[in-house]
Amino acid sequence: MDINDGVLAAIGNTTLVRLRHVVPADCATILVKIEGQNPTGSMKDRMALAMISRAEQDGRLRPGDTVVEYTGGSTGAALALVCAARGYRLRVVTSDAFSDDKLTQMAAFGADLTVLPSVGGLVTRGLIERMIDTARTMSRQPGTYWTDQLTNTDSIAGYHPMGSEIWDQTAGRVDAFVQSIGTAASLRGVATVLRRHHPGITIVAVEPGESAVLSGGGAGAHAIEGIGIGYTPPMWDPEIVHEILAVSTPDAQAMARRLAREEGLFTGTSSGANVVAAIRVGQRLGPHARVATLLVDSGLKYLSTTVHRRAISPPGHSKGST
Repeated sequence: MDINDGVLAAIGNTTLVRLRHVVPADCATILVKIEGQNPTGSMKDRMALAMISRAEQDGRLRPGDTVVEYTGGSTGAALALVCAARGYRLRVVTSDAFSDDKLTQMAAFGADLTVLPSVGGLVTRGLIERMIDTARTMSRQPGTYWTDQLTNTDSIAGYHPMGSEIWDQTAGRVDAFVQSIGTAASLRGVATVLRRHHPGITIVAVEPGESAVLSGGGAGAHAIEGIGIGYTPPMWDPEIVHEILAVSTPDAQAMARRLAREEGLFTGTSSGANVVAAIRVGQRLGPHARVATLLVDSGLKYLSTTVHRRAISPPGHSKGST
């Protein structure tokens, strides 16, 4: 029998899939890691487990403590899962800029939510800074551990196994890795391992076209949840990246919908951006190359948003009727 000792053992070892229909004929093979297979439906389970485990090991987090974090939702749900399994209270600072599905999931795992208002439901630098300031204030309470995901390098090690998985699943045949930038931990963690095996591998970062600050542009509002904080993330390391590609919110959303309808892969907008960028890289590298990227979470986290919301026909009106 193969029985895991608790839900945390189910994190990682996700499937790698070749895209078959959204990729043009002149493109490299595009391979995607289905991170929605993790317990909360996101790759963030990996980093949440790493941050909590390492803080326990060195005494920053003790039994009975409360964990605090600012998050758009996926990190919050992942931390809520780990805290529930390990017996910690979690306080989350979030916003109405993020999907109701994510907020509901965090609360379902027992997180206490402080929801800050946004301007027009968009992610902006000002919103992120207000979320961080609120979490910082909460962290000053006794018996509180602030994971502070944008600066917490423990999270990078949480993604090392993903790099090993990609290398093993491709039998070492991977020419490029593409990943969108939120905290930058996942790109750094995966790239570190892949470059150890293949020093010449191409590493490509992705950011929102409306807020392409890593490419030298200005900060702006966008609707690609989980990435593009409006300034350079503290853990960003330009030395490991060969190229930065900007993908617009409409293009990312359109690809997320195509992945669901043409590939049967139900995912979110940042994953759509990853695939758009991976195809651009793949067209340059040509049909004999292999490009790996991530479907970072499940589309179930976006049911309340416009990304996958279906059009409801009026009573008595069927699609295609006149």
